[in-house]
Amino acid sequence: MRRLALVLTVCASAANADHELEGRAIAAGAILYAANCAACHGVNLEGQPDWRSAGEDGVLPAPPHDASGHTWHHDNAMLFDYTKQGGQAALAAMGVTGFNSGMPAFEDVISDNEIWDILAYIRSTWPERERDVQAGRNPPH
Repeated sequence: MRRLALVLTVCASAANADHELEGRAIAAGAILYAANCAACHGVNLEGQPDWRSAGEDGVLPAPPHDASGHTWHHDNAMLFDYTKQGGQAALAAMGVTGFNSGMPAFEDVISDNEIWDILAYIRSTWPERERDVQAGRNPPH
């Protein structure tokens, strides 16, 4: 019985930890993704070819946002900041140096709510396991 209570508590915490993406406009997020993200990250969230190998300029190609990529390895706040501020600024704010990100900032292009809608859309495409793992990376509220 104690194990069941523990499992239910962990599951409830994971669900609550995903609050920024709850109740979002997923259909609008899909449209926004197509307009703002698909050119680099792929129409089907597949990313650019050979995305794990930096180009001659030292920049890694855009990674996939489907389950084959690493987007689901990051918490909501990091994904939001990376999208809004751009890769270099978001990484610098976290103290990460020496990584040349090609991700541009979208803070002057789309609103905060639109960023959350895009992230909710991306998350909606992942299998349950990836959604659960990613939700567990977010602090409960």
